Amino acid sequence: MRIGLTVWGDRVSPVFDASRTLMIVEIEGTRVTNREYVSMHPGFPHHQIGRLIEQGIQTLICGAISEVPAHMAEASGIVLIPFITGNVEDVLNAYLAGRLAATPVFLMPGFRRGGRHRRRRGRFR
Repeated sequence: MRIGLTVWGDRVSPVFDASRTLMIVEIEGTRVTNREYVSMHPGFPHHQIGRLIEQGIQTLICGAISEVPAHMAEASGIVLIPFITGNVEDVLNAYLAGRLAATPVFLMPGFRRGGRHRRRRGRFR
């Protein structure tokens, strides 16, 4: 499995749309087998989502994300785990342990998760 995390230094990038760096992690079972970084083109959703597809990303972990790239990612078959914050290694370890969604410390302030992100009138809530 190949997952992508948008990163800014050692943290999950707060906004996908402005992300310049994507960390790609290859996972077998619960073990990381490879890790690499590729550049992104912020501000151009079709380039950003194209980059994810080109890199074979199956799951994307990111901070806030606008509706257009979110819809594009999901329409491309990418599992989206948005509104995540924190140290990249901590987030990755929580994901590998299957407890990322159940750990409130990784949710961006003001975001409540009810199993999956919910939309109301076209906006995340």
